[in-house]
Amino acid sequence: MKRDQKNSWEAIRLGDYVNFQTGKLNSNAAKADGAFPFFTCSQETYRTDTYAFDGEYVLLAGNNANGIYPLKYFNGKFDAYQRTYAISSTDEQILDNRFLYYSLRPQLELMRSVSTGAATKFLTLTILKDLRVQKPTIDCQRRIASILSAYDDLIENNTRRLKLLEEMTQRIYREWFVNFRFPGHEKTEIVESKTGNVPHGWASVPFRTAADFINGFAFGPQHWGRAGKPIIKIRELKSGVTSDTPRYAGLDLDSKYLIDTGDILFSWSADLDAYIWCGEQGLLNQHLFKVLPKDGSGRLYVFFSLKHHMDSFRSRSMGTTMRHIKRSALDEVFINCI
Repeated sequence: MKRDQKNSWEAIRLGDYVNFQTGKLNSNAAKADGAFPFFTCSQETYRTDTYAFDGEYVLLAGNNANGIYPLKYFNGKFDAYQRTYAISSTDEQILDNRFLYYSLRPQLELMRSVSTGAATKFLTLTILKDLRVQKPTIDCQRRIASILSAYDDLIENNTRRLKLLEEMTQRIYREWFVNFRFPGHEKTEIVESKTGNVPHGWASVPFRTAADFINGFAFGPQHWGRAGKPIIKIRELKSGVTSDTPRYAGLDLDSKYLIDTGDILFSWSADLDAYIWCGEQGLLNQHLFKVLPKDGSGRLYVFFSLKHHMDSFRSRSMGTTMRHIKRSALDEVFINCI
């Protein structure tokens, strides 16, 4: 029986079993309160008011500056960017769409290596049609997809719970350290500071005074490999380390670029936000600060202070296609220290 199951797997050419379509919309078609999902070449899924697709599809970005192509699965009504591929099986009794999604995940590194272009990498239709994937029997496909999707659902549920807990903690932070309604506040004198009123004994200082901000290493494609520690970029802050995260096995980097679970990371470019790293040990990429609170500054307090003041950092950002802040912003935005 085991031999028969093994022999039932076969390598197939993707173009012989699936349909490839692309969206028609420009990226500016996104609407914050749109009724339908809008898939682009970004890791984030946006919304829009229209839909051109209705069904079960695998969504694959057709271009990306670094050759990191977002891959997603969706079943329902949606619309897509003109360089995003909507891929579906020509016969779901032969190739299951959900299994197709999981089959393409391990192919992302290969896609990066064979994509074309210099400043921006592209996945052409010829490249995609010639991809080879393993296809077992349809029953086996559905069992595999069912098991893997159950794990994905569990991860998504846990992510939502963590987000709710973080929102609750942020509300407590605002109540205690912004509105100053902490336990015993009725007996605490409020005094003036150069940035506003604060409880007696507190100080208002620039973020640079409260913590050290270490910028990441400028990793390039020449550093990317399959072995070693993962290179933590803005993408990994959002989706974690995946099979297509590049790694670096060299021993020549300063230890300051190491990231451990619990470290505070501040993306000073692109999305401009603060995160607590919850993954495996990795290496800090450029466009990210590792934030090391100084003596007397609690780690979580510094983190939630960064989150609270992020609008102040964003108001100081520069750039058009990609926003970023200068290091001088760390001297201009203040944190209340106890």
